[in-house]
Amino acid sequence: MENIDLLSIGDATIDTFMTPVESETLCRIDTKECLIAFSYGDKIPVKNLEFSIGGNAANNAVGTRRLGVVSSIVLTLGQDSVGEMIVSRLKEEGVDPTYIIQQPGTTSNYSTIINYSGERTIFVYHAPRSYEFPVKLPLAPWVYLTSMGESFRPFYNHFIEWLKKNPSTKLVFNPGSWQLRSGLEAFREVMNSTYLIYVNREEAEKLTGFGDSAEKERDLLIALNKIGPKVCIITDGGVGSFAYDSVNGRFLKMGTLPVDAYERTGAGDAFGSGALSALIHGKSLDEALLWGTCNSASVIGYTGSQKGLLKLNEMDSWLARCKSSGVGVVQF
Repeated sequence: MENIDLLSIGDATIDTFMTPVESETLCRIDTKECLIAFSYGDKIPVKNLEFSIGGNAANNAVGTRRLGVVSSIVLTLGQDSVGEMIVSRLKEEGVDPTYIIQQPGTTSNYSTIINYSGERTIFVYHAPRSYEFPVKLPLAPWVYLTSMGESFRPFYNHFIEWLKKNPSTKLVFNPGSWQLRSGLEAFREVMNSTYLIYVNREEAEKLTGFGDSAEKERDLLIALNKIGPKVCIITDGGVGSFAYDSVNGRFLKMGTLPVDAYERTGAGDAFGSGALSALIHGKSLDEALLWGTCNSASVIGYTGSQKGLLKLNEMDSWLARCKSSGVGVVQF
């Protein structure tokens, strides 16, 4: 294995995608809440069934590897057929599996995703586990730390100790639902050590206690910066993304490409792996936002979080699409 550029640390899963043939949407006029409705007790036909590896860390490792980054992944999996499938798929993508630990007698994460009108509803099984910190991690210039299940704290503590011994490593952080649910104090030291964070608008509001941030993107970015990260990126679905580089005092805004979404699973992870790959290749933050936007736009044209991840030799044509569409980075 070549020298590792990036360690991706977190969780992985096998995702099963179903597109039902017979269903309808029920929406409330007063709250605009929409529900997918199925007839109780019926057999519901589906027009296709697809399996894909998923999970934030796996999506990041595969996404960056396709974009020319030498990626290794740190996972704790079950020693079951799902775990074996995850390892096999990662190897096929060229991701270094050296630091994957499979615990005997345990199960792996699994999700079932219903695709309906381009949006997804996810049934998630998080296998109960204690995360094992590898005995010896290699020194890497970049580390991506992302979501883990309920028992993440001991692992995070070990990770912070490791990071303090390797101060040259740049930490990229993308907290997951369990981290956000636990509150900022549960991972305060991680935030203090973070070089780059990327979260969506709702997550940024929750992390900072900001409240409604509509038309207050600069203030939200500054609030995020104040709790640790030097560079902050906030994604906002179809609106695009916003970034703040506190070192250079620059606020950047990026729109989205006009593409139709087939299925949105993994759009945020694709943006993250695209942006991070650009930075690892020595590109500017402006270029990183472009790479992230292109990668995300490609992924939503396919089922699953990895099928549409771009390869390095495809990026230039997508960047040209941005230019021809008038989509670019502006300061605000």
